[in-house]
Amino acid sequence: MNYRHYTYRVMWSEEDQEYIGLCAEFPSLSWLAEDLQKALAGILDVVRDVVVDMQKNGEALPEPLSSKSYSGKFQVRIPPERHKALAIRAAEEGISLNRYVSDKLCA
Repeated sequence: MNYRHYTYRVMWSEEDQEYIGLCAEFPSLSWLAEDLQKALAGILDVVRDVVVDMQKNGEALPEPLSSKSYSGKFQVRIPPERHKALAIRAAEEGISLNRYVSDKLCA
């Protein structure tokens, strides 16, 4: 498993006053650094070490999000009143409910 295939993000932490490196597949891991590149390098190193350790111990590794297939479909349960309101707004805009909700999710 190539640890570089996981999903990484670096963002500013107002609370810590540093950049924080994160990995979506390992949400409990993070790395703080004053520099954005160092935060990324730090989280990459931590994930690499964890992956090596997990492999040594025969533990199952999380599948990288980048290698998963997505159907483009998911179900969301909402109250009937909200469903009706969304359907009305979609109709008023002359688009399908699916398109309306997809557009709102991406906004």
